[in-house]
Amino acid sequence: MVKVRLLVFFSCFLSLGLNAQVLENYDGLWKSARQESWLGINNQVELTVDLTNFPESEIRIKLPSKSTVFVDGKLWQLTTGDTVFFRSIGELQAEFGKDSLNFTVVSPDLAPRKASIKKVIGRENLDDVVLSPEGIPLVGRFVPQPVRDFYFTGLFIILFFVALYKLAYPYLLAMMLKPLSVISAEDFTDSGNLQKFFSFDIIFYILIVAMMISQGAVTGLVVFRKEWLDTWIGLDYSSLLLIWLVGAFGILVLTIVKFIGIRLISYLFDLGKAEFSHFFYLLRLIVFGSSVVLLVGAYFVVNNFSGLEPAFSVLFSGFFWFYIFGVLGLFLIMMSRLSFKKYHLFTYLCIAELVPFLILAKWIMGLGQ
Repeated sequence: MVKVRLLVFFSCFLSLGLNAQVLENYDGLWKSARQESWLGINNQVELTVDLTNFPESEIRIKLPSKSTVFVDGKLWQLTTGDTVFFRSIGELQAEFGKDSLNFTVVSPDLAPRKASIKKVIGRENLDDVVLSPEGIPLVGRFVPQPVRDFYFTGLFIILFFVALYKLAYPYLLAMMLKPLSVISAEDFTDSGNLQKFFSFDIIFYILIVAMMISQGAVTGLVVFRKEWLDTWIGLDYSSLLLIWLVGAFGILVLTIVKFIGIRLISYLFDLGKAEFSHFFYLLRLIVFGSSVVLLVGAYFVVNNFSGLEPAFSVLFSGFFWFYIFGVLGLFLIMMSRLSFKKYHLFTYLCIAELVPFLILAKWIMGLGQ
């Protein structure tokens, strides 16, 4: 038995030279350790680590600043700054006398991947080692090839559809992408009806937007939920492309449902035909925000895939506040254009926009934990 363990260790060492190898990655197994309120912040997570597998390996523990770590309910570590340290399996078994340990991390800075536990062999260049879906180490800053192929295939299809749309509807595309046109609302003042919304040119445009949102969402899953995606769907090219297309059509359907909901709420609040200008004002903001996400994502996919995670964390947070301020801008515009009281318009926007958006944002942030 000892000879087998030594052989496995020696083989892994020869295959990677001086680079470390990740044997088990627990990053996708963290769970919230307490009941959260609807607007609560996840500052306490836990997971169970099996110490019987790979007994010759080490546990690499990465913690954010101001972390408190409990092992099986007992205080174990305190950190003041971002910390990375190693403990061998033998040390942990000798210290706690158990074959599995429950780690609980409490910190006000539990952003995605800030807390990390991995079972590794070796310590050199560990942060640069990425495993492909087949388990092959990809050393360096480069993205796995299936992810790269998917990303630029999706980007090419989106740009191709945009080019087709520009050839078929050049004036409409220019008006759709003109920010000031929403403020004046001159492009939709005489066409705010359901029949116009369901015309081919509008649906085609919304499909392109849905493809942009879906690509950003799938890329976010690859970055923040890689283990889950690999387990349930797969990280190969065809699987990523399929989930992108299904997501795009799903977002298209949800967008149509959203417009119908806005139209119904607008009717209940007696706002006339304001729903069309309302809908396309915020749709423009989504287009601008999604474009920034895709362009920044393309840069990191080409140059430094490891930097995509912090970049997407910032982008998604920025998009959240961008949309909130967009709803505030819409409120000010509607105040100046419609003869309704402030609380009437504010209630309308809360029901039609803010509450659904905050629920969706809460759910998305939960995925990123």
